[in-house]
Amino acid sequence: MLIGIIGKPSSGKSTFFKACTLADVAIASYPFTTIEPNQGIGYVRIPCIDSYFKVQCAPREGFCRNHERFVPVKLIDVAGLVPEAHKGKGKGNQFLDDLREADILIHVVDASGTTDFNGNPAKGHDPCQDIEFLEQEIVMWLFGILEKNWNSISRKSQTAGKPLSYEIAQQLSGLKINDDNVKDVMKRLELSEKVSHWNDNHILEFVKEIRKISKPIIIAANKADLPESYENIEHMKEQFPELAIIPCSGDSELALREAVNHSLIDYLPGNNNFHVTGKPNEKQKRALNFIKENVLKTYSSTGIQQVLNSAVFDFLHYVAVFPAGTNKLADSKGNILPDCYLIPPNTTALDFAFKLHTDLGKNFVKAINIKTKKPVGKDYILQNLDAIEIVTR
Repeated sequence: MLIGIIGKPSSGKSTFFKACTLADVAIASYPFTTIEPNQGIGYVRIPCIDSYFKVQCAPREGFCRNHERFVPVKLIDVAGLVPEAHKGKGKGNQFLDDLREADILIHVVDASGTTDFNGNPAKGHDPCQDIEFLEQEIVMWLFGILEKNWNSISRKSQTAGKPLSYEIAQQLSGLKINDDNVKDVMKRLELSEKVSHWNDNHILEFVKEIRKISKPIIIAANKADLPESYENIEHMKEQFPELAIIPCSGDSELALREAVNHSLIDYLPGNNNFHVTGKPNEKQKRALNFIKENVLKTYSSTGIQQVLNSAVFDFLHYVAVFPAGTNKLADSKGNILPDCYLIPPNTTALDFAFKLHTDLGKNFVKAINIKTKKPVGKDYILQNLDAIEIVTR
């Protein structure tokens, strides 16, 4: 799974990315600070099943605090997109291409309206326009891929004996789009398998729908701590009721995580409060109080953790599953529940066995639900927070 972080320049993308990952990335208030895409690891938060078994886990990856497990996910932050990026403006198509492998896109919007389309300082800019133009850029990027190759797609569908849907899927396979996705959209839009029935409007109609499947977008309404933001966020929700719009403050989350690293506070990402444990100076006290009063009390969190969790669980519908043993929860080195896997919806016990190791899949006999101690078959659909043992020949 790969989560893409997108937005116009100076929307706070790099701050958002650093707040998710604490990676060392360039952050500045001028356009195109991010020239090469930044890649890093963020974490989704789940209740750890170690509390169910009354033990303390020892994660191999990520971490666990107060029985809250933080499971790693891959993130990519690309350079800011400007209007007509699909035509090469700004940093152009090379950065759209960086998003090919992304399963979902987090659009970081400057909710304060203090930057224009190009990321330059402004006053009273409407963030709704940013949502509209970026959606248009993604759609036109997809349209360009199909339109440019349409003659080849047409020729192959007519001479190779394959349906048009198959040839379209082949052309878009690098964007994690498969034949079933294409067929589903074509059926929903009542688009013909006959090439002669298609024109540019049909292609445009198709790519608008396939974008929703292949590159769903969640809106991170960033800079929510600024005075202008609250009203703008409410306006965005009114204008786009179909979108998930989550208020957030990358600056606030980054400040809280840095304060934790310096042993000034006790704070868990996603919480609505923190506790001072160290001795912050006066400037730090003012900053922490501002975050508590203007972000945590207003929005119940900084929003960063909520955006990541929503992307993985609400949009992609992934589930978290723990490999475990019936008689012991530890691995050969004594680490308790060391692994937690984020897997796609409808993953079966057999699929999970193959994910763990090819030999486990090939020699699969049954699986055991460790919580219930009951065996389940190869077709059992894994549920969130399952603990599963694979039994082999």
